[in-house]
Amino acid sequence: MRNRWPLAMVTVVAVIVFFGVYMLVAAPEPQGPSSHAADDPAPTLAASSPAVPPAVPSSPGDPVVAVPSSFPSTPGPQVQPVVPTTVPTTQPATQPAAQPGDPGPVAERYFAAWRLSDFTGMAALVADPPPDFADRHRRFASELRIASVSLSPGPLSRPGADTAEVPFQGVRQVTGLGAWPFSSMLRLGVRGGAWKVLWSPETLHPALKDGGGLRLEETKVKRPGALTREGEPFPSGSKAGDYFPGLDATFTEMKLKEQPSGKVLLASQPPSTPQAQTTISRPVQEAAARALDGAGRPAALVVVDVPSGEVRAVADTLGGKGAFNGLYPPGSAFKVVTAAALLRSGLAPDTQVACPAAYTIPNARRFTNDGGADHGAVSLTTAFALSCNTTFAQQAYERLRDDRLRAEAADRFGFREKAGLSSCRISPPQDMNELGADAIGQNSVRASPLCMAEVAAAVARGTWRQSVITPGADPGSPPVPLDEGVAASLRAMMEAVVTQGTAAQAGLPPGTAGKTGTAEVSGGAAHAWFVGYRGDLAFAVLVQNGGVGGRVAAPIAARFLKTL
Repeated sequence: MRNRWPLAMVTVVAVIVFFGVYMLVAAPEPQGPSSHAADDPAPTLAASSPAVPPAVPSSPGDPVVAVPSSFPSTPGPQVQPVVPTTVPTTQPATQPAAQPGDPGPVAERYFAAWRLSDFTGMAALVADPPPDFADRHRRFASELRIASVSLSPGPLSRPGADTAEVPFQGVRQVTGLGAWPFSSMLRLGVRGGAWKVLWSPETLHPALKDGGGLRLEETKVKRPGALTREGEPFPSGSKAGDYFPGLDATFTEMKLKEQPSGKVLLASQPPSTPQAQTTISRPVQEAAARALDGAGRPAALVVVDVPSGEVRAVADTLGGKGAFNGLYPPGSAFKVVTAAALLRSGLAPDTQVACPAAYTIPNARRFTNDGGADHGAVSLTTAFALSCNTTFAQQAYERLRDDRLRAEAADRFGFREKAGLSSCRISPPQDMNELGADAIGQNSVRASPLCMAEVAAAVARGTWRQSVITPGADPGSPPVPLDEGVAASLRAMMEAVVTQGTAAQAGLPPGTAGKTGTAEVSGGAAHAWFVGYRGDLAFAVLVQNGGVGGRVAAPIAARFLKTL
């Protein structure tokens, strides 16, 4: 026994060493304190657990029982050795499908390419883009004159696992119209395992949905510097451009419209230049301009409102503002002024006067009637209606010497230098030849059509008033009342011109009163005149070198009055 005890001790020590080495080799490598619970399939011993030496068996073949040194000496439950296990490395036979990721970067790249007009790059991000994808965008920009576009995407939302939406605001700069804001939606979906833009026409603009369209319309719109008294543009072909510069000026009005609704999405603004309102009446101006269409020669027609003295129309093809500033001999139209002076001298409309074919002022020149007509003794009204040159030369010689004719014309009818729109003049006669010629509107007598329209308005109103063309403007000269009896007599005499005198065949409408004039011009045909009034409108017509007033100017006045 004594010889066996050392051998037993050696055997026990060997077993202990062998078991210790086995545990060091077989134990799994520590994974760190934070990984045991989640990753280890089987528990391991803690590194701080006390070593448990095996008990020495009492006889060969007995099991080895590990007894902790702290356990009590009384028998306790047996502890089985811990056998380490390994985690299987094989994967399950089926796995969930791979997810396509975040759609946000696709949307960002699409917006970035759009801002740069990189239509090829945009198309690469679209699921099944139409073949003309790039051309559609180019046509859209070209046809609507898009200069640039800015885009502001909103927050991305995910209605479904494989769908996404990005609302966005945009502003397009349209040439000639400015900023055009719009709102739309960029839709995305998973196609072939990747996010793609689900493009449709309304992505460009909501108006393109369901076959809708957009149209840029351009219209030439009048934008004159002056407006009629009604606040409207002058009529086309008004023949008043010299007086109101820019009457034919236009601007291009642009409108961006939805189709087919016609809804205006964007419209251009009119120019900021101010427009001045005038006293011109649009319908009266239209009638005056159309009346001159068939004149065949340079002409003018001026219309004045009788109560106010405001100019209602000026149609002028004379040039150089001849209707206001031109100085033309008025011929027999001036006999209205001469008749006023004769009435003030004591004659009456029914006073009998001579109207021979020719009359010679004593020691002066000889005067004749048109065509050598001899009417014998007639009333002053008839002599006026028939435009007897001989009567007015003789009566001026007998009654209007000592500068009375010039004073009447200057003091009561505006034939003088003055501020204002109209121009007319008469000079003191140097002899009887000049007086006789002045009496029939020749020699020193000069007048513009506006001046003669003011003469006609003075008869109709009973007061001479200088005309204005801007509402509320200062006319420049105070009004001058005519004698009431003189004005009434002149009205009756001017009516006779139309009903039985030189304008009887002109086709003038009832209620018209006037006076014809055929003014001789050295080296050319006579100027044709007709001045008169009807209702609240007084007017003067001049056809430069047109010929006989009753045959040329009076029919123009008739066309004008009938058009109103």
